[in-house]
Amino acid sequence: MSVFHEYLQLTKPRIVALLVFCAVIGMFLAVPGLPPWRALVFGTLGIWLASSSAAAFNQLIDQRIDKVMVRTAHRPLATGHLNVRQAFVFALVLGIASMLVLVLWVNTLTAVLTFAGLIGYAVIYTAFLKRASPQNIVIGGLAGAIPPVLGWTAVTGALHPYALQLCLIIFVWTPPHFWALAIFRRDDYSRAQVPMLPVTHGVVFTRWHILFYTVLLVLVTLLPALTGMSGLVYLGGAAVLGGAFLYYAVRLLNPPDELYAMKVFNYSIVYLMALFAFLLVDHWLLPPLVSTGPLPPG
Repeated sequence: MSVFHEYLQLTKPRIVALLVFCAVIGMFLAVPGLPPWRALVFGTLGIWLASSSAAAFNQLIDQRIDKVMVRTAHRPLATGHLNVRQAFVFALVLGIASMLVLVLWVNTLTAVLTFAGLIGYAVIYTAFLKRASPQNIVIGGLAGAIPPVLGWTAVTGALHPYALQLCLIIFVWTPPHFWALAIFRRDDYSRAQVPMLPVTHGVVFTRWHILFYTVLLVLVTLLPALTGMSGLVYLGGAAVLGGAFLYYAVRLLNPPDELYAMKVFNYSIVYLMALFAFLLVDHWLLPPLVSTGPLPPG
């Protein structure tokens, strides 16, 4: 296996791709037409570099845990294909590069928020919260929810309540998404002594929490339509997607087999991508349900 592939795996490319996708959607939603090419190109690059840096720091901090978990035993540091120094330098270079790109070619606000997200995920969540509380993914979810805000500020240079709604959607989506995986991988987390909810409170307790958060998620996803950010195309899409998520969450209470939790996990990824896609399609096809005036200058 090539060294390039090992460094690529250090960045968790599939997870980063989802984060960057949400950030790009935030860019397109921030303006009536196409976002300025400079903000789109350099904003995407800077956010991608920062997300990759955070992922690499995450693996650096979690290398002991990764070695004893089946899901992560193949990672470059766990296998010894990369050493600590290589991973640290790589993560640091990516982080510095992301800040330079965002400060020089995007704007300072986006750089500051991106840096806060990087520290929130790589240090606050990974180094402390993950090992401190079964509510780790709830508290630490804000770092993973920030990409659409970064995309928005990259284009406008300002925070906006609409961007915070997008952040809230991902924030509420994170617990049912991750707890479904944690149910399936609970033996891994128990072996690694990570206090995930299925380990500390049991699978049944976690299944009910997934259902409660899914109900909350469905309600939160109505906000873009209720506040005038989006119109009927998004509302219809959100209703269908949310109904399917609720079906999965209810059936998870009495699943047909052990693999069903992974079906919920996989659907949650499709759900988030489709939801944000509906936001974009609605943004281009139909006016919002409520007129809220022009966006702030940026």
